[in-house]
This record gives sequence, structure tokens and C-alpha cells, in this order.
Amino acid sequence: MKMVMVQDKIKKIIEKKGAAYFILIDPDKTSGSQLEKFIDICVKSDVDGFLIGGSLMLNPNLTKEIALIKSKCSLPIIIFPGSISQISPNADALLYISLISGRNADHIIGKHVLAAPMIKKIGIEPISTGYILVESGSITTAEYVSGSKPIPRNKPEIAMATALAADFMGMKFIYLEAGSGAKLPVPDEMIHLVSANCTIPVIVGGGICDAATARNKVNSGAKIIVTGNHFENENNWKEIKAFADAVHFAKLTEI
Repeated sequence: MKMVMVQDKIKKIIEKKGAAYFILIDPDKTSGSQLEKFIDICVKSDVDGFLIGGSLMLNPNLTKEIALIKSKCSLPIIIFPGSISQISPNADALLYISLISGRNADHIIGKHVLAAPMIKKIGIEPISTGYILVESGSITTAEYVSGSKPIPRNKPEIAMATALAADFMGMKFIYLEAGSGAKLPVPDEMIHLVSANCTIPVIVGGGICDAATARNKVNSGAKIIVTGNHFENENNWKEIKAFADAVHFAKLTEI
């Protein structure tokens, strides 16, 4: 029997619910018993899957943390790598990210060459993703570590042209990223222009701190919403269901 690819599962979720909702877990911020509790709440709140990783990630137990998540649920677990060391056979897939908004060759193709044999050897599914950093009102970790300037938030046409190039090159997703803890999320106008001109799903993350904002991003054309930093505060966990409901507009329409 042919195994169903993770990217196909995500597309089916989008078809069924209108958009998918993923939560980014940074093992440096959430781990152990706290992580177990968090996963239980996410599953009950209709979260569609998890990204795991970080720009720095000092926690050496990535494989262990992924195994813990797998023991608590059957949702897709996708590595969101900040470096080539963030690869684990325990995950279901890996975002094979090319930082197409920058001009640092290491983050466009260089690191990918080094990682490719490891990914092939462990058999994890790579999902090619055009990663676009967007100006968000402050210098983010991703911007600093990568040494790449973000696209100005008032230049949606640059983001559109960049995303369209990734689409033409055969990438599977576009990721518009404001950055962890961003002051401002990706502008709705930019999301609309990118999604209207590309044939592949648009992921949007960074600076999404309430359900209404998440819904606005979906209304603008985002097909996958990612939140992370907001739920590193345990006091905000009660809001997860509201975020999921806001993203799953097609599901709500059916009710």
C-alpha cells in the first residue's frame, strides 16, 4: 500500500476545513510534562498538527520531544528546522525551507546540499517551502541568524513576485513569516496578492495573537495559519480552540 504523503494530508485538511491550523513548538520553551499537557489541550481544541523547531534551539532532545508528542496524538509532526542539526527520523515530515526573500546563498541552497543526504538516509518526507521573511516592526531571531533583510511590509508586489518564482520552481508551499514574537503580523494585502497569484498554499505565521487576526489572514487567502510564541504563555492556552475555530471557516459554515 502506498503511504499517504503528509503534504497530501494537509491539502485534504484544507479542502475539508477551508484552512489548516498548526502550532509551532519550540523545545527550548515547552518540554516535558508541560508539553504533554499542552498537546492534550491542542488535540481537544481541533488543532491540525504541529511544527517543531526553532532558530536557535538549545534543547538537544529534539527526537525525544517528538516521540513524546507522538505518544500523545496522531496529528502530523513536521520539523521546522533552524539548522541542519534539527533533523529527526521520529517526525512525519520536514519543511525543506529555502529563504527566498534573502540573498544569502547558504540559506537558499547551501545548507540544503548538506542536509539532503541525511534526509534521504532517514527517510523523512521533505516538503519544499519558499520561506519569505516580512518586516514586522522589530528584528526577529530568524532575520538576525540568517543575516537576511525582510521584505518591506508596504511592498506586497515584491512578496508576490518572490512567491511566484518559488511556485514556478516547483515548491509545494509559500511561507510568509513575520517572525517569532513579531510586533506586527504579515499584512492582509500582501497575503491576498501572493495567494491570488500563486497556485500553491500560503502559510502565514508570526505576530498572530488573537483569533480575529487569524481569521483575517484566512479571509485574505492564507491556507495554513501557524502560531507559536503566543502559546508559550500557559495562561493563553484557553484560547487555542477559538483560534482553531477561526481558521476552520468551512467547517463552521457547514454547521
